[in-house]
Formats: sequence, structure tokens, C-alpha cells
Amino acid sequence: MAAARILKIGLCAVLCLGAIACGGGGGGASSASSSSSGGVSSSSGSTSSSSSSGGTSSSSSSGGTSSSSGGTTSNVASVIVDQGPSSQSVNTLFVSVIVCAPGSTTSCQTIDHIQVDSGSYGLRLVAPPLTLTLPVETLANGSSLAECTQFADGFSWGPIVTADLQIAGEQAHSVPVQVIGDSRFTSIPANCSSTGGTSEDTVSTFGANGILGIGPFELDCGDCATNTHGLYYACTGSTCTDTTVPANLQMPNPVTHFAVDNNGTIIVLPSVPAAGALTVSGSLIFGIDTQTNNVSGTQTVLTVDGNANLSISADGTTFASSFIDSGSNGVFFNDSNITNCTAPANDPSSQITEFYCPGTPITLGVIIEGQNMVTTNNLTFTVGNAQTMLNANPSFNAFPQLAGTFPMPGTFDYGLPFFYGKRVAVAVEGAITTAGKGPYVAF
Repeated sequence: MAAARILKIGLCAVLCLGAIACGGGGGGASSASSSSSGGVSSSSGSTSSSSSSGGTSSSSSSGGTSSSSGGTTSNVASVIVDQGPSSQSVNTLFVSVIVCAPGSTTSCQTIDHIQVDSGSYGLRLVAPPLTLTLPVETLANGSSLAECTQFADGFSWGPIVTADLQIAGEQAHSVPVQVIGDSRFTSIPANCSSTGGTSEDTVSTFGANGILGIGPFELDCGDCATNTHGLYYACTGSTCTDTTVPANLQMPNPVTHFAVDNNGTIIVLPSVPAAGALTVSGSLIFGIDTQTNNVSGTQTVLTVDGNANLSISADGTTFASSFIDSGSNGVFFNDSNITNCTAPANDPSSQITEFYCPGTPITLGVIIEGQNMVTTNNLTFTVGNAQTMLNANPSFNAFPQLAGTFPMPGTFDYGLPFFYGKRVAVAVEGAITTAGKGPYVAF
């Protein structure tokens, strides 16, 4: 297993569509249960699934009360792709989470606009929308625990707190959660701020009210209990020092803390027209082979390595360190045969140039190979012209043909467009399912 896994939020701040600020966040993903795969709206009207524009709502009701019926926990949360809290997100999947003070059923808050990310680990909340004061975790020496969360395009800093969580009818108690941009922790260590990219500690820079990392491992670091990697810090006053941290205090995939349905997740989204859509509604199902609605079928099962990587081949090139990631808002890979977009005259530094703009859409075959040597057959994806798509439908938020370059060679980042029209399961490491043993991706 790798020493420290790369946390991914979708490369959105790096690969931004001109004036469109991409990233996490969401517009009204509800935690209400739904067993359907949802649908696509291509109208210019607003989505009926949208939550309040404030992004959060306080609740004095029992935030930890299960929505189970007849003894079966409701394991399906509604998810949505829409414009996000800043009205500028593209290809970003969102859900709502109920957060409670540990042990409380009244000090609770529902927070929407949480990005669903199968390529990272842990629930991370941006501080401003969070109205609860949650206890900060402390190490054996009494120091407070904080983390420098490193993304491909920047970093986020904040303490690790403890909270009770509920998503749909699933509950997890005393879970480590990061609060990004917490006003109690304003002194960012130099070796965190110097990791490259920008600070993403607000809703506008992070692009979300938070991120739900549900990748195929339990923890966000492979060996942080014995080695330091510039991720976790022990803080005393304004001084924070790189530290090791026991596994029970590290950021976990929250699903692994559920009492049941805790061995993985399934994301179900409908197909999206080539031109895109205003919104896309679907389901986030918890558990694999634990209830009648998450039974494994005859899908292709691809196991992943300790960094959740697969091998992906496209257009004659094999990308050995690749991944399938709902938290990335496009298909990102380097191909010199495809024309990049041109920056507009009024914005010569626009990062639109890092997206592809072929004269006509290009359909490419793709082969995905797991660590178990299983490969996919007859898969294709289409690279569209990013500028044409956005100019033709500026109100749309879902684009299945959005693709661009990747900042690291040898990597193919198969983002949210991969999930359109599919039922994609991610099994946690060690999970035993009828389809095989995790960690794997299946579809």
C-alpha cells in the first residue's frame, strides 16, 4: 500500500473553463431516499431537487434518527449534478449530509452542496457554512490535530474534529472530519502552503460546502501512523509540526463507519445527451450485496492497486497510473493529436487552453485493465469542443464530452463523464462481495 494517497477534488481549479469556476459544491442534492437512477433535465428552468440557496439548514430534530422502515436501513441518497453554490460548477456531483455534535440528536445541521468523490477519502467541510462547533481531536501529548489536504491544484488546511454523521438512513458515530478554513486554525505551516497551487479554504475557492471522499480504502494515508508525509500536523497554539497520527484519528472513508452497508458504494446516473444537460439526478447507494437494491450482477470487476490506480489505454497510448474518479469534472489525459482550446482575446491567460477543442467531436476506443488483469471491451468515449459546448448551452452543468489535458504524464483521469449512463460500484479494501474482494471498481 502506498505511503500516502493523492487526494483528488476534480482538478477543477487547475482546469477551469474560462470564466466558469469549477469544482466541488452543489446545488440542492437531497439526502432523501430514492431507488431510481434519477433523470436528466435539459431545460433552462431550475431543478426541482434544489435545496435552499444558503446551502445549509440548521435542525433541532433528531439528526441521528434513522429513516429506516420495517427494519431495513434506507441506504440510498439522492445526488445531483447542477450549478453548485457559486452557480458555476460543471460536471460536479453533490449530496447532502447531516452533521451532529458527537452523541447529540438535537445539535445537528444538514449541509448540502457536498461533492461526491470516489477518488479521495473522508468528509471535509468548509467552515463558513458550518454553524456547529465540533470538538477538535487531540493527540496523546495534548496537541490539536490538523491536516494539509493536498489536491492536484492546491491545498486545504484545517483541524480534524469529531462528529456524528447521517446520509440517507445510514449513521456513523464519532467520525474524524476535517473543517477547512476553520477560524481557530489560521496559521498554515510553510511546508503546507508551499506544496503548490492555491489555498482552497472558502466555498468560492473550494467550489463546494465540502467533499465526501468515498474511495476504495478506509483511510486517506497508508502509513501515517508510523511515517510523516506533510499531511497531518500537531498544533500547539500557532505552531504546527508535521506528525504521525494513530489510525483511529486519521480521516476515514465515512462509509466504513456505518453499522451496515459499509463495504462500498454504488453511483447510478442516467445517460446525458451529447450536447449536455442542465441537471442530472441519480442515486448514491451504500453497501454492496447487503440489500436487495445493491446486489452484484454480471458487471466487469477491475481491482485497483494501493493508490486506487488502473491501467487505461486510449488512442494508442497506455496510461499506467490511471483512475476512475467521480470527483473529476472531465476526462483528463494528454494527447498531442487533439487540438487544445484557444484563449479568448480578452483573457489570454485563460485556462480554457488546457481543455480540448477538436474541430469535430472525436470518438476514441478505451481499454481499462485492472490489477486482476481483467480488461474492458467495446468501451468508447467522445472528446468534444469545450468552447463550442459551453457557448451553445451556457446554462448547462453536465457535459459528457468534456475533456482536457492532465498535469502529470502517464495518467488518464476518467472523471464524472464515465459515470453517465452507468451503475458504478466501488468496493472498499478487504470487502467480500459476490463479485470479488475489494478494492475494486465494477460497472
